[in-house]
Amino acid sequence: MNKYILITGASGGIGQAIAKKLAQQGYSLYLHYYKNQTGMERLLEELKEYGGEYIPIKADLASKEGYKELTQNIFSLDGMIHNSGISHYGLVMDLDPNLLEIMMRIHVTSPILVTKELLPKMLSKQAGSIIFISSIWGQIGAACEAAYSAAKGAQIAFMKALSKEVAYNGIRVNAVAPGAIQTAMLEGFTKKELEDIQGEIPMGKLGSAENVADAVNFLLSEQASYMTGQVLSVNGGWFM
Repeated sequence: MNKYILITGASGGIGQAIAKKLAQQGYSLYLHYYKNQTGMERLLEELKEYGGEYIPIKADLASKEGYKELTQNIFSLDGMIHNSGISHYGLVMDLDPNLLEIMMRIHVTSPILVTKELLPKMLSKQAGSIIFISSIWGQIGAACEAAYSAAKGAQIAFMKALSKEVAYNGIRVNAVAPGAIQTAMLEGFTKKELEDIQGEIPMGKLGSAENVADAVNFLLSEQASYMTGQVLSVNGGWFM
């Protein structure tokens, strides 16, 4: 039976890695994106070899009605990967209230409303898996990334609560918390800053988007069938 998975933020570095990994496993995919049209076109071209059904959906999850743009285009569904995100680096006293609202909508409000709208499709099957791509900062917090840490921490709190709510219905809810991953999100750091970060990580290196994709694939699989409400850390030992 063909299984359909939704990936939000599928045109970004981690999103593309997840999409490729799941396509290799035989899943058909709903691929959400917003601004990165070029990245989505490239991803769709790369996925052709796997022979599944790959459906791009453009929606602005930073807008109040954006979640409806996404959910109205989804039919059969077996899993959701909430991966959309933006970062912000700066002091709380300098935080733009409009940016804070956008950040919370993308990371928290829209994922909750998308889940609310699409959950009945899984409940009808009494099966499914929901995964949040959170962050190490949602676990321990980071100076100068307080708003981002708050948003990612809220994802984890919602994940844990929802996992208890739907466990009896055969739906598992988990999160992956990446550490420092080599994607566009790190492009604002200097070479020296990245070297300093690597020096703090026990494994001595940055992670890859594929490392995150492997964790997602595991949580979707039958090998994780007795796991729910868990945060799987992918951080090279940076936080334990």
